[in-house]
Amino acid sequence: MMKNEENLKIEKVIECEIDNEITEKIQELLTESFEGIYPNNRIYFKQVPHFRFLAFNEDKHLLAQVGLDYRVMNLNGKLIKVLGIIDLCVSQESRAKGIASLLLLEIDKYCVGKEIDFIILFADNQTLYLKNGYKSVKNKCKWLKIDDRNQTMLGIGYEEISELMIKKIGMNEWTEGDIDFLGYLY
Repeated sequence: MMKNEENLKIEKVIECEIDNEITEKIQELLTESFEGIYPNNRIYFKQVPHFRFLAFNEDKHLLAQVGLDYRVMNLNGKLIKVLGIIDLCVSQESRAKGIASLLLLEIDKYCVGKEIDFIILFADNQTLYLKNGYKSVKNKCKWLKIDDRNQTMLGIGYEEISELMIKKIGMNEWTEGDIDFLGYLY
C-alpha cells in the first residue's frame, strides 16, 4: 500500500474547529493540487464541508486531505442519505504511495453503522475510485449553481454529468434517472 510513509496519522477535523495554522496548510495543499483552479483566499471551492480527514506524516506535515459533506438527496422521488467527497488531494511529493486509498478506507470505516446510504463524488480521473469500490453512474443531476468566484447563486443546473460516481453503503439501491442534490454540486 504505502511506500515510505509508515507513520501516517489521519485525523478527523470538524470544519468550524479548524484553526489558522491548519487552514494555512490546507490552503497550500489545495492550491498546489488544483493549480490555477482553486481560490487562494479560502479552503473550500463553493461551500464549506462539514468535516475533513487530514493525513499527516510524523513531522506533522500535511500530506493529504478530503472534505466531507453529509446531506439528504432525492433519487427518483426517494430520499437518500449521502456522504459527499470533496477535493480529495495528496501533496505532489506524496503521490503514488497509497495515501489517497487510505483516506478512502478511512471514509469507509467512518460510514460503518451510520445513517449513510451512499458515498458520492465527481472525478475527472476515475481510476483511484474504481480501484476502491466506486462505480460510475449515469443520472441526470439537479443542483444549485454557485459562482465560486463571487460566492453567489446562479440558478439551477439540470444535466447528466459523466464524472458522477457512487459507492453503496446502506441497504438502498442506486437507480438511474434523476438525482436532486437539494443543494450545491461538490
